[in-house]
Amino acid sequence: MRYDRVKRTADIVTAACGLLLCLPLLAAVAVVVACAVGRPVLFRQVRPGKAGRPFTLVKFRTMRDVDERRGLLSDEQRLTATGRVLRALSLDELPTLWNVVRGDMSLVGPRPLLMGYLRRYTVEQSRRHEVRPGITGLAQISGRNALSWPDKLALDTWYVDHRSLALDLWILLRTVPVVLTGTGVRAPGHATAPEFAGPSAGRAEERA
Repeated sequence: MRYDRVKRTADIVTAACGLLLCLPLLAAVAVVVACAVGRPVLFRQVRPGKAGRPFTLVKFRTMRDVDERRGLLSDEQRLTATGRVLRALSLDELPTLWNVVRGDMSLVGPRPLLMGYLRRYTVEQSRRHEVRPGITGLAQISGRNALSWPDKLALDTWYVDHRSLALDLWILLRTVPVVLTGTGVRAPGHATAPEFAGPSAGRAEERA
């Protein structure tokens, strides 16, 4: 499919150039994370990619490890002040460009969520995995974590059905003001977003 070939080429070129241009910023953020959050500076977690195949997502750490003795159990308790700033500016996402170069992700697509969510989706919602997950997507520019789960997942499947180079470019352009203003970084009453319960409950983990 011509769209897929062109999109993949654009992903590789853009992500590779982004990594090179952002090397000084990546180094600076790594130092800040090491000092404010601790080591390791990178957060790695297995997430489902296209067709639900697992891959290791790489981001900058924004949360401290779970520590019952210090009362660090919930996301709200573990998220640091530095982490809030990094998330608000989406700087924690910079290492994810490497996932794009590798082919795990695309610049635009449904966000990669948790492996445990796979069994909770409806048949329609699971169609979000027909494409590579993205760093940004339609749900991210339409409200991000302020949206309800049904609304976010509905936007993901709409994107799957209507994806095009023009739509991808529009989403990328709309992402800029969303990032600069920090729109929808947190759901009301949550450090990031509530767990997607679906038809069954599961253990909450660090959110996208």
